Amino acid sequence: MITAYTLNGTSLDIQPLNLEDSLPPNTLWLDILKPDEQEQLWMKQLFVEEVPELDELDDIEASARFYRDKDGLHIHSLFPQRMGKEIDGINVLFTLRKDMLISFREDDLGLMRLLRHYMRQDRLEAKDAPDLLLEIFQLKIEYISDLIEDGYKTLEATAKQVLQVDDLRQTMSDLMLQEGGNGHIRLALYDTRRALRFIKRSLRQSGNDEQRKWIDEMLYDIESLLPHTQFLFDKINFQLEAAMGFTSLEQSKVIKIFSVAAVVFLPPTLIASIYGMNFEIMPELGFDYGYPMSLVMMLMSACGTYYFFKRKGWL
Repeated sequence: MITAYTLNGTSLDIQPLNLEDSLPPNTLWLDILKPDEQEQLWMKQLFVEEVPELDELDDIEASARFYRDKDGLHIHSLFPQRMGKEIDGINVLFTLRKDMLISFREDDLGLMRLLRHYMRQDRLEAKDAPDLLLEIFQLKIEYISDLIEDGYKTLEATAKQVLQVDDLRQTMSDLMLQEGGNGHIRLALYDTRRALRFIKRSLRQSGNDEQRKWIDEMLYDIESLLPHTQFLFDKINFQLEAAMGFTSLEQSKVIKIFSVAAVVFLPPTLIASIYGMNFEIMPELGFDYGYPMSLVMMLMSACGTYYFFKRKGWL
């Protein structure tokens, strides 16, 4: 799917493209989603060197994620995406030229839909391709801050569930999802910081003071958000340890009950085993009240053991 965003005065018009269409004039942004073989052939007219491949999006080396060639600046950026309770990371490849921004992605991204919504409401003030790219990164940082705020709310809810035995399994699952999502958020922040520093170095000659100031502000925002992700990690680990500790405590209570029951019934078992022996000379076996006496002895020994445990505070 290929979508062109053309500059119309101070606003951007959205125009889907077919393979038979040529690139519209005043195209400021060309967004390419899940291109097939024919669409990749169509893309060759846009690139002097190699056309980006889908399997290149997940490269993690800095030399593969941020570089410059004849086609312009190439920036691989990781975007967090909420999917239900989970947060996943989606890579987007941007090619920045003086007059046009090209984005290349293999998954739909909610942030792009939000950007199109802003375009329809004329809420974007992009004068050129670098401005548009910085607008995208600005929205990305705002979206990440919203995800961090949601993380705090989730941990407030799980903190109340940690001591509830019935919901402990679900609480552990929520905490593990939150830990994985927070990892994607932190990774996206580090990736965005690297991308912005690369853009700042690249725009040192061609960019203007306003763009460089804008980048500095976003870098400051990222530095202020990173401690929050570390705090969330600490809070998640604390709640996980508390949940595991509470589980161990509940298991200890069950084991304690079995241990006390075994000790309480140990004296009666001893008495019963003594009188269950088959020796010929056992005077008690001839008593008329030997059987009731043994029952009373077993009952008294069990009650005495229970009273001793109770008085010591072990029950």
